[in-house]
Amino acid sequence: MRMTTNTPGDPFFPFQSRRSVVYGTRGMVACSNPLAAQAGIAVLNAGGNAADAAVAVSAVLAVVDPPMTGIGGDSFALYFDATSGKVRGLNASGRTPAAATRDTVLLSLGLKGDGDEVPVQLPHTSPHAITVPAGAASWVDTVEQFGSRALSLGQVLAPAITLADNGFPVSKLSAHYWRVAEKDLRKTPYEGDVPPANDSLLKAGKGSELRAPEEGELMKNTDLATTLRKLAKEGKKGFYEGDIADRIVAACRAKGCLMTLGDLKRHAELPPDISEALCMPVSITAGTGSATTADSRQSERLRLWEHPPNGQGIVALLAMGILGELERTGRTAPLHSLQHNSAEYLHVVASALRIAFADAGWFVSDPANESRDSGQDGNRQSSPGSLLDPAYLATRAALFDPARAFNPARGQPSVHAPLAPVPPTLLDVDCLAPSADAHMSTSDTVYLAVADSQGNGCSFVNSMSDLFGSCVVVQGAGFALPNRGHMFRLGPAEHPNVYAGGKRAYNTIIPAIITKDSSPIPELDTVFGVMGGFMQPQGHVQVLLNMHAFGMDPQTALDAPRVCVAPNYFWSPDRQAAGGTADAKGPEPENQLFVEEGVPPSVIDRLQDYGYAITEVKSFARSLFGRGQVVRSKTDPVTKDRVYAAGSDGRGDGHAVPLY
Repeated sequence: MRMTTNTPGDPFFPFQSRRSVVYGTRGMVACSNPLAAQAGIAVLNAGGNAADAAVAVSAVLAVVDPPMTGIGGDSFALYFDATSGKVRGLNASGRTPAAATRDTVLLSLGLKGDGDEVPVQLPHTSPHAITVPAGAASWVDTVEQFGSRALSLGQVLAPAITLADNGFPVSKLSAHYWRVAEKDLRKTPYEGDVPPANDSLLKAGKGSELRAPEEGELMKNTDLATTLRKLAKEGKKGFYEGDIADRIVAACRAKGCLMTLGDLKRHAELPPDISEALCMPVSITAGTGSATTADSRQSERLRLWEHPPNGQGIVALLAMGILGELERTGRTAPLHSLQHNSAEYLHVVASALRIAFADAGWFVSDPANESRDSGQDGNRQSSPGSLLDPAYLATRAALFDPARAFNPARGQPSVHAPLAPVPPTLLDVDCLAPSADAHMSTSDTVYLAVADSQGNGCSFVNSMSDLFGSCVVVQGAGFALPNRGHMFRLGPAEHPNVYAGGKRAYNTIIPAIITKDSSPIPELDTVFGVMGGFMQPQGHVQVLLNMHAFGMDPQTALDAPRVCVAPNYFWSPDRQAAGGTADAKGPEPENQLFVEEGVPPSVIDRLQDYGYAITEVKSFARSLFGRGQVVRSKTDPVTKDRVYAAGSDGRGDGHAVPLY
């Protein structure tokens, strides 16, 4: 079966275009909006480091691209310290209100118990999907924990404040997704004669009607500028206590969310969640493409670093470990010897990703929450490290079938034995399906990559979860609240990621870094990421392999067409991801695989022979495949000086900019 998507009369681009890889020596910023990139460069020029610049970029993106990100959204960061050679992570994801419970949510949905009527996932539009807005704290923590200390938070946020005050022209894709969310933004609750809270995120239309801004129109958000000034002056207290906190709680209560001032204050008072990143040696054989040869990649030992759960970075690590094991055992030919994006190659990659997602659907949850200990089958002792154990990876790689697509079950790291899959009936509940005008299909996240003159690197991702998150706008504050709580399970009750108060959900947003095992300490190789829901680890794997196995430069690696395995059966499938052509209430086709335009018809036919149900994705629906950024550190073979090579995804509005 093959389906094709398109957006008639609204082409993604009318003519084929190209971008060249960007080079520089003193620093590099790659992100999805040129105004944000300039802010990062300004901070580097002023003496800030990669972490300072990353916050400046993220804050500007919160102003100029609010459909995708915001001060209320979650953040994850990985920071490579060139002095120590270490990669550390910051988990800045928000928690549910402490007073919220699974029973509260089930009651609000008219459900009870653990019967078949309990949906797998919390609906995106539920007020209980709203989590504590974590973006503000993440910016403060990133600057304080990883920053240069040469610049104040006010200096870092200054470009965002200026743009919010003076206005900015809206970019092409931002305007498109703003328009998609326009109807939902108008639903923000308010009382009596008080002006709508969403007037800061919509533009005046006919009469008193508010509308989304069009491409190239100027947009101001003076309310957000005021919020940013308070954060810059007072730090976390300026956001999580006082007037802004009162406004957040009022917006939540009007919608039916149980958020309290105590939830906000508690979030601000918690110490920054800093952890050692997880890593996996890149054991895939390096190819002999031109970029690979120039870098002498065959002799380098590389490590892929990802943030630990509750993020899904472990999916990329699992997939890379499985692919390495398949090569090592000869169950597949070295990937570099296969034709890039051939059916054989894509089948191997898709299979590894499906196996990895099968594990993530159970094991990725909030590691700090006691409900994790309620897991069944002895899995409560399982840790991220046990999933990455070579012996366990070998058992997972053994599931690979070179001849056909298949549905893997999750494994048991403690005993290296597979489990039976979750019954498919759990996916057939009507309340899981988004409405016909749902906007959950887009890649509602921003990813940015920064490297500085000292060799430090910051990989940073900021997300509202859906377009404008919950679309609940905080009156007079200029930002929307996130809805990351929709990633929780509502059943079974023993699931590690089951909904609970004060808990962080399975989070899709993941930054990545690659290091070289140099002497005496590791060196930065690549800062990269691909944003966009469940596509993110898939994008990490495909872009990494493009560079390592096929020798592509960063821009070419990002430009290459991608595939996306349908979200595995542990999650509600994103049925709108391919432009709304899939049945919004029926089950997904078995072995579904989304394929981006540019993959040859002969490859698609061969993938169907493997048993995949193919959906070709075109035009704006290509947001399914995410938008990535890459900054790669190279060494001049003669002078031995550092040279940065960077690319920015053509699926986005941005570019890579070197520090002059």
